[in-house]
Amino acid sequence: MNDLISIYSISNSPPELNGNIEFNRLQCIEHDSLYVSIQYVPESEFSVVNFQRNLSDIQWVESHVREHNAIIRLLMEQQPVIPFPFGTLFHTEKNLKCFMEGYSGSIDDNLRHIVEKEEWSVKMYCDYKVLEEKIDELSLEAADYETLIMESSPGKAYLLRRKKDNLIDIEIDRLCRKYAEECYDAIKNQSEANNLRNLIPKEFTGRQELMILNASFLVNKNKAADFRNTLAMLIVKNQHAGFILESSEPSPPFSFISLK
Repeated sequence: MNDLISIYSISNSPPELNGNIEFNRLQCIEHDSLYVSIQYVPESEFSVVNFQRNLSDIQWVESHVREHNAIIRLLMEQQPVIPFPFGTLFHTEKNLKCFMEGYSGSIDDNLRHIVEKEEWSVKMYCDYKVLEEKIDELSLEAADYETLIMESSPGKAYLLRRKKDNLIDIEIDRLCRKYAEECYDAIKNQSEANNLRNLIPKEFTGRQELMILNASFLVNKNKAADFRNTLAMLIVKNQHAGFILESSEPSPPFSFISLK
């Protein structure tokens, strides 16, 4: 079987591939003053049919994605690079060079865009039970209902309690949107660019808490400390109400590359 070409990144100058054991299988292809870090991979794993089959093997996918991204991070330590997601494949060097020629202007624009920047992923979750317990503190309308309930006869209090139960669901939804928007606005002020991403349902996050914010931020490396400090402040500020804010370690800026 013929080998396929798996791309890691494109840069303006050739990467130094000696000295890191992780780079042992990497090669560099040059085209029109652009340099592509690649690895030749076997069709037995990466042909269309075999690759689709391997995608159903979670261990195989996680292992390869982790290794792929780790190599890109090491390449990023040397210079700005355009990262490519795991599974970006070409059949021949000719196909790859045709791609680079067709997108050369966009590649240059993107390289300038990501100089000295990294991507941070931020997710926010809501612990429904904690928020429900704090609802009278956080919602004036809920607190007003509770006052009326305490002052009413048993029969009227029962009806008011049912109305308040319906109100609580509405208020929790409102508060989730409010806190997520406030956190997003505070964090994006520390970033060069940002992307809101689709919320992930509980069955895929493996968590009991509901995800209410999923965002990526492009952060200048010289502002990374300010970004971390803002996150730390928001974590402390919001945890009392059952809001959990989490961030990943900085990663290659996949979400902010747009080749056109």
